[in-house]
Amino acid sequence: MKIVYAGSPHYAVAPLAALIEAGYEVVAVLTQPDKPTGRKRVLTPTPVKEFALSRGIAVCDFARVRDHADELKAFGADVMITCAYGQLLTQEILNIFPAGVYNLHASLLPLYRGASPIQSAILAGEEYTGVTVMKTELALDCGGILLVKRCKIDGRTCGELSGELSALSAQAAVEAVGILEEGEPQLLLQDEARATYCKKISKADAAVDFSQPADKVANLINAMSPSPAAFAMLNGSAVNLLKATPCDGSGECGTVLSADKRGVVIACGEGAVLISLLQFAGGKAIAAADAVNGRKIKAGDKFD
Repeated sequence: MKIVYAGSPHYAVAPLAALIEAGYEVVAVLTQPDKPTGRKRVLTPTPVKEFALSRGIAVCDFARVRDHADELKAFGADVMITCAYGQLLTQEILNIFPAGVYNLHASLLPLYRGASPIQSAILAGEEYTGVTVMKTELALDCGGILLVKRCKIDGRTCGELSGELSALSAQAAVEAVGILEEGEPQLLLQDEARATYCKKISKADAAVDFSQPADKVANLINAMSPSPAAFAMLNGSAVNLLKATPCDGSGECGTVLSADKRGVVIACGEGAVLISLLQFAGGKAIAAADAVNGRKIKAGDKFD
């Protein structure tokens, strides 16, 4: 079975690598165009493009894939597997592939359709999330489900959870192509009554409100880590809070109740949160205990 693979960020590298390792013929890779990055605005390829080129696979980094149906058709692929590609597909593109187009979506569909499924599952306090392989249709993330893989969130940050979900996506990609090779698969229809949607996350969504209960504060901090990073003001400067766990404690909201080798405990509307990882403006992420040792944070300080 010949495959066109579409993906862009580091998250999408593992499924591509798994398909190659499993012996499948990936005839081409679609990815987003190179973008300027860093202070010097150096034109930089996506992680998927770098990996594909290192394996000698043809790469198409079209600005608008919808304008290149003929080039895609020329590859003669049976199926397209997509993972965080970043472009909408037209019906003309979907019709190219006899076995269909299947997307690796990082949620338990129909929950969290849209742009931020990992962050949104953490924000909502879900116990589980996972990866759904669904047949791509024109409507947003609404296609029939081929297979699902689940995992526990367990208080992990978005960055930590993304690593596991990327690995699950790799397993799911290989299993999905195996099922498609056997013939027309039986797909499970999504329950539209249970569907939820999530928007693209912005920095404005990452402001911490310590008047909220501790579990909600911790969920926000963990969902926004490492990017765009939850933040609060301390002595007039923004501090990024990157890892949090609910804990016992009471006091005025935003007040540092204790600051020691465990980290920094901050009072919330109900309970408190233990911050174990943070970042000061212009600095690197550090253990909260190091901020205490450096006397940058102490008991009695107030976060706004």
